Amino acid sequence: MGKADLRVAVLMGTKDGAAFIDEQLQSLLAQSHPLVDLWISDDGSIDGTTAIIETWKSRWSKGRMTLVEGPRQGFAANFRSMILDRRIDADCYAFCDQDDIWEPDRLESAIGWMQAHGTKKIPLMFCSRTATMTETGSLVGHSPLFARPPSFRNALVQSIAGGNTILLNAAARDLLARASARTGFVSHDWWAYLIVTAAGGIVRYDPRPLVRYRQHAANLVGANVSWRARVSRLGRLFKGEFAGWTDLNLDGLAVNRDLLTEDAAACLDLFASGRQGGLFRRLAALRKSGVYRQTVSGNLGLNLAFILGRI
Repeated sequence: MGKADLRVAVLMGTKDGAAFIDEQLQSLLAQSHPLVDLWISDDGSIDGTTAIIETWKSRWSKGRMTLVEGPRQGFAANFRSMILDRRIDADCYAFCDQDDIWEPDRLESAIGWMQAHGTKKIPLMFCSRTATMTETGSLVGHSPLFARPPSFRNALVQSIAGGNTILLNAAARDLLARASARTGFVSHDWWAYLIVTAAGGIVRYDPRPLVRYRQHAANLVGANVSWRARVSRLGRLFKGEFAGWTDLNLDGLAVNRDLLTEDAAACLDLFASGRQGGLFRRLAALRKSGVYRQTVSGNLGLNLAFILGRI
């Protein structure tokens, strides 16, 4: 099957996105890849979002366009409902936010990498760096450029890419659906990174920014590009918020232990034991587990979190 013959299902979550969704939909229609089914789960919009989507149905020329009602339990539950929806059937699956802009080759680049592997049996996940723009569309920066390889040892303590950059092959989507049927999660992008790497899948992090992420006043730390974002992250660490997220991730991995490779399970056990006991035991377990973040400052923060028992 040629690259152009692969059908992609784009899973978009919406909630009061009327201000920017038209621009996002235009960028999806402009994708160089020809076969795209668009599934939109609206989580209770009251601002005219669904009316805009309805007007797009006659304009969508790449495949099927379907609007469904979300569970109205927050963004993570909304994406989980699409991950579990077996009506959505395609060769590849992409997550999509309502207010970004995709570069024209965002899908084509990811599909090309997947096809180079030549197998449908191994779970594959593509993700990338993002460019950051203001509400009005002016480019202002980029997400961090990560150089260390993606892996389960990284995924345990860091989500390296936004869901808006992720593409999964069918094997990865099936794996993610199986795991997500057993548990909820903190966020769909971090959970996908954890599950794919835990099960021995392959993750590609592309250094090119293939999505323009729209920065709002309400999500100033989301792009992870400023010192304000880093200070906010430290604040969440000292308040124990990051530890709470880790608890949820570890609970989710525990009920999916049969999906983990032996290596991932061993790493998980060391990491979990390192969150308990005395200082030297915690640091020794962290070192032995091989868990890491992508940057020097991130690893310093990781060690500090273990010393303080905040992870």
